[in-house]
Amino acid sequence: MNSADIIREYSRWLECAAEDPDVSEELKAIRDDAPAMEDAFYRDLEFGTGGLRGVIGAGTNRMNIHTVARASQGLADYVMNRQAGRGSEDVEMPALNGVSAEAPRIAVSYDSRIKSELFAHIAAEVFAANGIRVWIYRELMPTPCLSFAVRNLGCAAGVMVTASHNPAKYNGYKVYGPDGCQITSKAAAAILTEIKKIDPFENVKRIRFEEGLSDGRICYIPDQVITDFIANVKAQSLLSDDSEADKTVRIVYTPLNGTGLKPVLRTLAESGYANVTVVEEQRRPDGHFPTCPYPNPEIREAMALGLEYARRADADLLLATDPDCDRVGIAVKNEKGEHVLLTGNETGLLLLDYICSRRISMGTMPADPVMVKTIVTTDMAERIAADYNVKTINVLTGFKYIGEQIGLLEAAGRAEDYIFGFEESYGYLSGSYVRDKDAVDGAFLICEMAAYYKARRISLWDRLGLLYARYGYCLNTLRTYEFEGVAGLQKMRGIMALLRKGVEKLGGRKVDTCLDYSRGLDGLPSSDVLKFVLEKEASVVVRPSGTEPKLKVYLSVSGKDRETAERETDKIAQELEGYLA
Repeated sequence: MNSADIIREYSRWLECAAEDPDVSEELKAIRDDAPAMEDAFYRDLEFGTGGLRGVIGAGTNRMNIHTVARASQGLADYVMNRQAGRGSEDVEMPALNGVSAEAPRIAVSYDSRIKSELFAHIAAEVFAANGIRVWIYRELMPTPCLSFAVRNLGCAAGVMVTASHNPAKYNGYKVYGPDGCQITSKAAAAILTEIKKIDPFENVKRIRFEEGLSDGRICYIPDQVITDFIANVKAQSLLSDDSEADKTVRIVYTPLNGTGLKPVLRTLAESGYANVTVVEEQRRPDGHFPTCPYPNPEIREAMALGLEYARRADADLLLATDPDCDRVGIAVKNEKGEHVLLTGNETGLLLLDYICSRRISMGTMPADPVMVKTIVTTDMAERIAADYNVKTINVLTGFKYIGEQIGLLEAAGRAEDYIFGFEESYGYLSGSYVRDKDAVDGAFLICEMAAYYKARRISLWDRLGLLYARYGYCLNTLRTYEFEGVAGLQKMRGIMALLRKGVEKLGGRKVDTCLDYSRGLDGLPSSDVLKFVLEKEASVVVRPSGTEPKLKVYLSVSGKDRETAERETDKIAQELEGYLA
């Protein structure tokens, strides 16, 4: 938009956006603040395979009831046009208020973030007004529970209101297809086409949430669905009998003020893990995240309080799940008895090794097992998988691509061949019951793994050391660079264009190969990702985040030990940063 268009749209919002007093007050506050007005209105909040994600506030470039309602109307039109998801035969719903029992269904869930419940109710109101049956959780529930409900209830789509691990000022709106995966690029483009037709103040249909509940167009998801989800998680156990594991293992758990508390504790309790201490300050849902402003288990600051609890309790294991409980981070005791954080790659390597070794021991390893990981996840996983005769499939960044591979295996009659999928950003899944990363499953298997090794007087730190000794040390790190606003978006595009012109050396190492995934390499969809393969077993992947105003750089460097690899990583990163200035 140019300046005149921005002022015109601002004036229209000032007149029409009165339903939410927070939006109305913010509009008045930016009346004489041209930069703030521009940032709020210079574009529509981007809708893609990750749905919507942005700062909560007033304007077309913000998360608010109007942008949520507009996206919901577009999704409703897309679903109704396709006449998808007529509902499963085992879930009966009578016709009510002219809405056919054969009408498409959409499942809705939400996390603890500011306005999440409100946005979820707005979405439900729009769907119901458009003749769609709505299933919504009675209370906040994790993202994997949404994926499970979509499949369990025969839905045409699903919506999860969350900004995952972003800071408190963000919220988001993730859309799922009938397979329980986040939507594909093709589906996102089709939904966006419908959204663009919608004026948020003129073309959105809505009923009152209470009206939908009373007449049955909106229904709460039955408790049995949650019970079935928990049962599927517990079915991932790799213990053949209770004597194999020491379930008195000392565990500290924090849901980081998010959705994980009830499902994680219920799963552990029903599986016999009673020695669990919860971080009280982070127990209750709270979208302000007062003790962890950046509620991401990848970030040390978010884990600080949990680490203090773990020290006081002399815990064997610290677990932390992010607000929508699809990522899990851990800390374990090292040889000195100090609690140290493991990376997502390290936890994934431990889980992969545990799953493979236990399946072989129990005789449950399929004939043609498959492990799926993203291209930015440690290459060391492939060495472990190959040692166990497990095939590795590499996919683009985003767990939806792992979910897609599970679906392809299922379609080929090989669903049982999938044994594990993970990504470096703390996402894990060991079963096919959902099609997104699941921190309930991750937390459960991590506790079981810790209990299994403790019974053999082996710590997770010891086991990781054995893996490095067997397969070689590899340091994998992620560095992020923020680029806010209009100028930041343009800056990131310029950096990617500059890097595509060619890089000869990084950190004194020759660039052997540059893989440009925008060309759709290795049969993967086109994606704005560059991978530089360096000499001496190192690589660098650069990509703009699809959900945040950040450029992400993944460095994988092999070395004789951690100290050597860290020095080499710093050298490579410093030279790369010259391109980012």
